Amino acid sequence: MDLTWQEFDRVEMYVGTIVEVNDFPEARKPAFQLTIDFGEAIGLRKSSAQITKRYSKADLLQRQIVAVINFPKKQIGKFMSECLVLGAVGEDGDVILLAPDFKIKNGLRIG
Repeated sequence: MDLTWQEFDRVEMYVGTIVEVNDFPEARKPAFQLTIDFGEAIGLRKSSAQITKRYSKADLLQRQIVAVINFPKKQIGKFMSECLVLGAVGEDGDVILLAPDFKIKNGLRIG
């Protein structure tokens, strides 16, 4: 089913920088707990991401990513996920994060 332009425009995708990465042993599938800085206007948001196949915690720290910030918050165990980090999903579930090619200002909207 096709989206209208108005429907697409409601999806708020922004660039942010991962500023904290923690293991998430309580998750059903291997995942990290991320804290992401989306700049002054949006601030910090937390997310759970199943990206442990390709990325280590060190790989993720200070990495810019793209995330949807206007989905409802989602409780995952004792953790509240506040945004959805975007990535391309391979056949075996391996996720490759979407990111800008160059370092840019946190909080820029994707359109």
